[in-house]
Amino acid sequence: MANATDHLWMHFTRMASYSAGEVPTIVRGEGAYVWDARGRRYLDGLAGLFVVNAGHGRTELAEAAAKQAGELAYFPLWSYAHPTAVELAEKIAALTPGDLNRVFFTTGGSEAVEAAWKLARAYFKRTGRPNKHKVVSRYIAYHGTSMGALSITGLPGIKSDFEPLVPGGIKVPNTNFYRAPEHGDDAEAFGRWAAEEIGRAIEREGPDTVAAVFLEPVQNSGGCFPPPPGYFARVREICDAYDVLLVSDEVICSWGRLGEYFGATRYGYQPDIITTAKGITSGYAPLGAMIASDRLMEPFLTETGMFAHGVTFGGHPVSCAVALANLEVFAREDLVGHVRANEDAFRSTLEKLHDLPIVGDVRGDGYFYGIELVKDKTTRETFDEAESERLLRGFLSTALFDAGLYCRADDRGDPVVQLAPPLIAEQQQFDEIEQILRAVLTEAWSRL
Repeated sequence: MANATDHLWMHFTRMASYSAGEVPTIVRGEGAYVWDARGRRYLDGLAGLFVVNAGHGRTELAEAAAKQAGELAYFPLWSYAHPTAVELAEKIAALTPGDLNRVFFTTGGSEAVEAAWKLARAYFKRTGRPNKHKVVSRYIAYHGTSMGALSITGLPGIKSDFEPLVPGGIKVPNTNFYRAPEHGDDAEAFGRWAAEEIGRAIEREGPDTVAAVFLEPVQNSGGCFPPPPGYFARVREICDAYDVLLVSDEVICSWGRLGEYFGATRYGYQPDIITTAKGITSGYAPLGAMIASDRLMEPFLTETGMFAHGVTFGGHPVSCAVALANLEVFAREDLVGHVRANEDAFRSTLEKLHDLPIVGDVRGDGYFYGIELVKDKTTRETFDEAESERLLRGFLSTALFDAGLYCRADDRGDPVVQLAPPLIAEQQQFDEIEQILRAVLTEAWSRL
């Protein structure tokens, strides 16, 4: 639309990029595809923003929203309950690993992360350890944009405008095995080294000052870093040894993205808190949650106890109704099983791109992959800042979209193309993704 830049301030967008052109405007979605205002179809290779897990055009989810709005459009969870929140909390608790039975609803992922840090601080204050307030997270990791969540985030480029941030954020190495600074020939040894770096950071800061470790099952920013073998088992041991909470940030990695309802289940570790959002409603309404263990709830169950935190629209009745309907779709169509059954095919299809000189690494799990782009496959030489700017923003982002694929070309680390299609995607969509990527990346290489 020609007037999209007159009043709409888009998120994470260089607004000047559209000073001389129209903003791409998406008007309709069906299955794994979306259409723009001109009628062109695009394969949604990012599920909107790692969100539309059940696919576009699910009328039953829209109908669930309308039905709930007609019965009870809104009531807060401040000292009151409503049926959809109660039922959804029960269903979530039944799916989480271990004793993660306490569901605190938010409206999105940043709020869930913010709530988790606040809970960690409050819990240790109420249990006699008031100095435990710091958090450990990984370089280049993204955990949200509110001031607390941004302090946990490990991306300098999106933090500088808002500094000084909340003190207490500590950064450790991530699990990018392709660029491992240690043990680059042994994934298990690298995983142990990366986990031990968390322990060393806690020791440096003083265990009596560290409240929590925030980790994604597969780190998103930087291009999909899966955990090396043994990594999370060792992290769990370290957290137990230092009495530090392990927070599994699953805003992206839950609700089937990795072939399980939760990424912690996929990799076999027990967190103290899970943060989630996005796919919980498949994007048909905004909703997030912090899911905590029974142990963390105990200090707030005294006669005057209260977790002094809340948001107006957390656990909105309509959003909860949509989430319940979304989980019915998941169960009826076994979308989680569908990912497990097809993830090897998705991987092998993307790995065909290894024959291109610009493709250095293909990594990920489930329906969540990153393709790292390089100047030299042998040396793994990456692009400098100016080259990355020309490659990603000057060509790839527009060229991929023009070719009919919506995905993410990102350089918040080394340059990558990220893919996370709706969980309904099958071989037809995998092949389409590979063919478009092959053509566009081949052209990109010829332009270098």
